[in-house]
Order: sequence, then structure tokens, then C-alpha cells
Amino acid sequence: MLGLARSASRRGPSLWPPLSAPVRERFGGAMPRKGKAQRKDAVTPHVPSSPVATDKTGSVTIAVHAKPGSKQNAVTDLTTEAVGVAIAAPPSEGEANAELCRYLAKVLEVKKSEVMLEKGAKSREKVVKILAPVTPEEVLERLRKEAGS
Repeated sequence: MLGLARSASRRGPSLWPPLSAPVRERFGGAMPRKGKAQRKDAVTPHVPSSPVATDKTGSVTIAVHAKPGSKQNAVTDLTTEAVGVAIAAPPSEGEANAELCRYLAKVLEVKKSEVMLEKGAKSREKVVKILAPVTPEEVLERLRKEAGS
């Protein structure tokens, strides 16, 4: 036990009791925490402000909220998260996915082969990739035009 007391005194003066508020203010406040809490604050995920973006390869991607089984194809709404698209095809055997790609190709005025489903084959939340040389601004403008009509 005597050995423990000696080793503690060799480490230098104790910081106990904690510093008073005026002393903390003079020396810049508390020390920053180390570990996970500090890393979480430093890394903030980038949230796109538009459902239309560009991926790593330079292709334009569109976040789509599909509404299969509708009476007719239409762009229903345009939010910051996704483009709402009503699809006039049943959600079975990939019929709605194929119709979604055909409809978006027509709206965006590109070839059907340049529109492909990237993610969400069995989900209502989908990501569609446009392989044609168009900008996200052009795609967003054409979608807005279709939603307004």
C-alpha cells in the first residue's frame, strides 16, 4: 500500500478538487473529450438537398418513391428526399420497375436503355441511374415540368 501512495505522488500534483469556474474560463474551459464522442461530432453525413444527384462515376441518380398500381403514370410530388412517381403497372414480376424506367426515359427525353434501376427492385424506395449525358439540373427541371402538368 505504501508503494501505491509513492507512485501517485510521483505523477505530479493532483487536479482534485476540480478547477473553479473562473479558473476554467481563464484557461479556455474544459479539455476536449477523446474517443467516440469526438469522432461522431467531426463526421457529419452529407444529406443531399435534392433527390437528383451525381454518383462517383458521374452518372445522374434519382431517388424515387414508387407508387405502383395507379391508373396512369405521373410524377406526383417532388420533395428533398425523393421524387414521387405513380406507375400504371402492378407491383409483380418486375412489371412496375420496367414501366418506371420506360416512363422516366420518356419524361427525361433519353433512350430506354439509358435508364436503369440501380437499387430497390423489391422496394418502393428506389434509385434510378441515368446513363445519358445530362446534368442533374436538367433532370430536375424536366421532372418539375412533368409534375406541374
